[in-house]
Amino acid sequence: MAPSASPLRPLLVDGRHVADAEVAETWSARARGLLGRRRLPQALLLRPENSVHAVGMRVTLDIALLDADGRAIVVTVLRPWRATRPRRGVQAVLEAPHGAFARWGLVTGSVVTVTPAVDRPS
Repeated sequence: MAPSASPLRPLLVDGRHVADAEVAETWSARARGLLGRRRLPQALLLRPENSVHAVGMRVTLDIALLDADGRAIVVTVLRPWRATRPRRGVQAVLEAPHGAFARWGLVTGSVVTVTPAVDRPS
């Protein structure tokens, strides 16, 4: 886990637990994002945020741009060295390894939520 990222939190898509997510809520955690990671988390939620880039990334990502209610306004694939455009109404961005959204059933209109962190046995 990145030093500035939060503990893992259950990620729900349309009320179904699909993964455990890191939540980047500080400027430094959002700025670092997934850069320089040897191993990607199941998901990373950046908030507040309205766009992301993959400059310096070597992997393709699934990206969902979320409104204030967690509804996916845009679901797309972000290839290395590309970026999303800032969009009005976007409050958060969900990133995951490419293929995760298809497994989770996350599509435009899906509602994404994270629940409070839970203690996990070591």
